[in-house]
Amino acid sequence: MDFTPSPDSANPPDCPFALFADWLAMAEKTEPIIANAMVLATVDADGQPNARMMLLKGADVNGFVFYTNFESQKGLELAAHPAAALCFHWKSLQKQVRARGRVSPIDKAQADAYFATRERGSQLSAWASQQSRPLADRKALAKSMAALEAKYKGQPIPRPPYWSGYRLVPHSIEFWQGGDDRLHERLAYRRGQGDDMWEIGFLYP
Repeated sequence: MDFTPSPDSANPPDCPFALFADWLAMAEKTEPIIANAMVLATVDADGQPNARMMLLKGADVNGFVFYTNFESQKGLELAAHPAAALCFHWKSLQKQVRARGRVSPIDKAQADAYFATRERGSQLSAWASQQSRPLADRKALAKSMAALEAKYKGQPIPRPPYWSGYRLVPHSIEFWQGGDDRLHERLAYRRGQGDDMWEIGFLYP
């Protein structure tokens, strides 16, 4: 039975975002579909957890960025309880990352810049979809898309005022590496006294 620590846990970097960037880069080479897929967990009005898959659109020392409709269920939940958890799982690497922290909207200029990079169909759907609200049938959605295509034909599509991004600033990040006999490695970072200071430790699997 091998108890030799992995290179990441034997000499972990001071900043968890450096390790996350390394793991994400590895996942982008090995994951067959979407390496930046993640679970976003929020809390509803009754205090019950609510989770769904999202796409990470940015990660640096300032936190994790994702985009959504602020009037969607997740948007309303984050407005009422601005805290969330993220979970990344890369099966091909036997790696997982979990992060928990406070969430706040990004600035409008950043949201505008990202929206401009989206495919035109995705821009139109941000206007057409009343996300999380009841839909009578798919024809209603198709009709809305057709009307918007006609409205913005030959024109740039502006960002809807209710569509923007959030940044999760983590107070804790955990890196999980699968091991034999379920003797996994769990490397935990917790934010220390300063914003750029992290306490590093290990957890039993």
